[in-house]
Amino acid sequence: MLAATAVSQSASDPLSGLVLGDVPKPKPKPGWSLVRVVASSLNMHDLWTLRGVGHPPERLPIVLGCDAAGYDEDRNEVLIHPVIADPDAGLGDETLDPGRALLSEQHDGAFAEYLSVPTRNLIPKPSWLTFDEAACLPVAWGTAYRMLFTQAGIRAGDRVLVQGVGGGVASAAIKLALAAGAVVYATSRSADKRTEAESWGVRKAVPTGERLPERVDVVIETVGEATWSHSLKALRPGGTIVIAGATSGMNPSADLGRIFYLQQRVLGSTGCTRSELVSLLKLMDATGLRPVIDHTLPLTEIHKGFQLMIDGRLTGKLVIHPQGDPR
Repeated sequence: MLAATAVSQSASDPLSGLVLGDVPKPKPKPGWSLVRVVASSLNMHDLWTLRGVGHPPERLPIVLGCDAAGYDEDRNEVLIHPVIADPDAGLGDETLDPGRALLSEQHDGAFAEYLSVPTRNLIPKPSWLTFDEAACLPVAWGTAYRMLFTQAGIRAGDRVLVQGVGGGVASAAIKLALAAGAVVYATSRSADKRTEAESWGVRKAVPTGERLPERVDVVIETVGEATWSHSLKALRPGGTIVIAGATSGMNPSADLGRIFYLQQRVLGSTGCTRSELVSLLKLMDATGLRPVIDHTLPLTEIHKGFQLMIDGRLTGKLVIHPQGDPR
């Protein structure tokens, strides 16, 4: 079958390690299921793997792709919960299992015609979602859902700042926070992306680092070093920053004095549980909310998709079709 495989890693030339070619079709082990992939989507995690960040080289080669929607062996339409873990090992929360792995970390991922995952990770795809929309949800939207509702516990009327419009998690967080009745602010270096965010209902989108009209209750932070100081300064006393990534760097100045004096809360968040992903689907059904899809490409053009991500030219998700046009 055709697949996109990471065979080597390079911080300066990540796409040099991405190979498109034939690999053996997976054979599910007991308790696992085979899925024919109709749609997948690109995530920053895929790019980090190619850059050698957070993915040890001894786990190469590995098929990339964390998100998938398609058909199981009984022709049921499914989407994939991408966290492969044992809930019992995480005290009921599989994201806290010390041995957890996101799809494509220890097991071949979704940029392929077929995929094998634990049967528990299959979730029925609602009929009101297209395959493309479903493939956008598990990593980016599931992560944003957990950040907003489980970790920050946002309520209608809360003021929420989302740093870095354009990323999949940031775009999802904006849409979800608006659907929950929050007042949302956003930042971006791109004027076009700021305009796009305001068209979604953001009260004000400002250049990265610019002062907001008011302090916020919650900051959704996935950028890291480039926005960390601004995130702290934009947060009200007693407010909460939730971090689920650091694309611009992992080690900003902590500014501990501000954090303890203003009693600000800093919470980490990784992925989502299966039950949170199901709750996300219920919220989307109730509100009519749908993911923002920037591009769709066949698997044969996946290098082009990665280059769009590297160049920062995406606002929303990029969907990959492993078997050509799904229609």
